[in-house]
Amino acid sequence: MSDESEKIWLGALVIWIGLAGAQNGEHACAEELWTPEAVEASPSTAGDATLVGVIRQSDHAFDDFISPMTNPVDFEDPRIVTEVRTIFINNHLPTDLGGKDAQVYAAQLRAALTEKPSLIATKDVYIVSQNPVVQDGFADVSAGLKYNLFKDYDAQQIVSAGFTYALPIGSTQALQGRTDGEFNVFLTGGTQVLDSFHFLSATGFRLPVDTPSGNQVWYWSNHFDWQVAGSRWYLFTEANWYHYMSGGDAFPVPVGGMDLFNPGSTGIGGSDIVTGAYGLKFEPNRSTEPGVAYEFPYTSRQDIMENRLTVDFIIWF
Repeated sequence: MSDESEKIWLGALVIWIGLAGAQNGEHACAEELWTPEAVEASPSTAGDATLVGVIRQSDHAFDDFISPMTNPVDFEDPRIVTEVRTIFINNHLPTDLGGKDAQVYAAQLRAALTEKPSLIATKDVYIVSQNPVVQDGFADVSAGLKYNLFKDYDAQQIVSAGFTYALPIGSTQALQGRTDGEFNVFLTGGTQVLDSFHFLSATGFRLPVDTPSGNQVWYWSNHFDWQVAGSRWYLFTEANWYHYMSGGDAFPVPVGGMDLFNPGSTGIGGSDIVTGAYGLKFEPNRSTEPGVAYEFPYTSRQDIMENRLTVDFIIWF
């Protein structure tokens, strides 16, 4: 590992631990909100309290769940929440693409309108790159709607669906803004397994308005976590499958953009890539959730990722 990589790893870990540690003083009083009696007494707070105008508080009946981390733009949490999520990604590109790293600085917003619908803004990103193919610049901006289809508080099961639309306003030198826009339609769900495990799964289609300028992508993302010994610490693993349903004519290299890019690469129609991730999250109370994950391809196909470090921090309302 290079000195530069070591610094990135260390810096991200220090930030994450610092954010988690800052909540320790609130831990004791927060535990009172996590008792089964408290949840049973008020199984859902979504729709009961208005924060700003029509924006409601999060549904706290699924507080033992944690949000997924990888495929961050499209792997949508099935819960109806009001939150701010910040994300840092250090993506190491394969040698065939020039190697080196690209850093992603992102923010996401979600706003519950009632117990059913919520507004979601999933992609507000700035990219800093040391790679010769990808240059610095803003990414396209994605926003849309998520709607809860089913939830069972007793069984801790929930299913939602939704869509987003990516406005093509990003920097072309950052491999953004290359289509006339892109729709993402998705289905996402989650369930508790036994007392300490949780499973989330989401699938969807990314559909550019003008297909030759962007690739059509079918993705399937999965998350499995263990709430360690009844604590607020979680160990988790995730897997993401990307299937390129069509090739494009805008990018002459047969390399897919996976979750962050859609350059319209030629010669990738019908190809697949699967990535896996392992990580750790800490949820000290009902309003904060920091996490860290390390991701790499399971398949011989790498596309834009040789490996990736993701750090996020969520504030719930």
